[in-house]
Amino acid sequence: EDKIQSFIDNSLKNMATSTTARALRRPVTVFLNAARLDYDKKLNFERLAALTDFHRVEVDYLRDPDEILKRVEGAEIVITKEMVVPQDVFAKFPSSVKLMCEAGTGYNNLPIAAAREKGVMVCNIPTYSTDAVAHMAVTHMLNLSSSMIAQQQMLWNNDRSNFTGPFTLPLIENNGKTLGLIGGRGRIASKVADIALALGMNIIISSRAGKLPDDHRHAGNPRVKCVSSDNLDILLKESDFVSIHCPLNDETRGSFGRTQLELMKPTAFLINTARGAICKETELIECLKEKVIAGAGLDVTTTEPPPMDSEIWNLENVYLTPHTGWRRIETRQRLVDMTADNIEAYIQSESEADMVNIVN
Repeated sequence: EDKIQSFIDNSLKNMATSTTARALRRPVTVFLNAARLDYDKKLNFERLAALTDFHRVEVDYLRDPDEILKRVEGAEIVITKEMVVPQDVFAKFPSSVKLMCEAGTGYNNLPIAAAREKGVMVCNIPTYSTDAVAHMAVTHMLNLSSSMIAQQQMLWNNDRSNFTGPFTLPLIENNGKTLGLIGGRGRIASKVADIALALGMNIIISSRAGKLPDDHRHAGNPRVKCVSSDNLDILLKESDFVSIHCPLNDETRGSFGRTQLELMKPTAFLINTARGAICKETELIECLKEKVIAGAGLDVTTTEPPPMDSEIWNLENVYLTPHTGWRRIETRQRLVDMTADNIEAYIQSESEADMVNIVN
């Protein structure tokens, strides 16, 4: 019995020592483009600094391969925000790198498969901006229906004619209109649907299955219809607003172009708060110039920013925002805090199963 008790005591002691060692470990962590997230220096990184030996690179985007490799030297954890890490650059990462954290939801900017082959875990933050991005999509929709920005632009040009009459800008109600949600089963699109339903709108959702699961909160709602993502004709033809919410991957890249736009009503509007490369941007620009649809509200473009000579900057029926859906200060702080959650789980993990939000 004494030997058994001694064995138990030693095992508990070793477990406690191991747990303490993991808790005390502060891995070297580098945020390669911290200024993209903390551009106003208003975010609190104290928890990350307490958990790790934390270093920030104060740039919006790091493109020089040699500079990237210099910054990751000796690091165990690498954080990025919408910054592409080319596969050939990643191949030269030191063996010290064990975890890459994308400070955001989409992670198409990182070499996921190559990371797995190299034994590097990649994690993301899937839920930090659900409300904020949904609100951005709805903001674009409300602007497009009310011509609010166009009216303000007239005033900035010292044109007060709409105050003296007759009124010249198009105005439509949102209630009774139909909103089509491409990739509409996800968190953000479902939040957009919540708001649109409260505005009295009808919803058409696309999903792979062509139907909503029984436990989806919009299943059975008489104002919500679901169609297969393999056949968007009904959604495109019936919607007054089409909002894109699918992830960017090999299947969705360039999947929305002239063919889809020509199925939409000439009075309809396109909204994209997901990823710009889902659209064939050249075809989108041509269709907007030709007034195939009434206009677009775009928080994302194929390249961000678009080329300085792109026609998209000056189209009168396009409203551009610089990927601001996630930029509200509360949203950004939540992102910092949830990144710290991911890293803390990694530090304390005994196996991959203990880590959170691993995407590879």
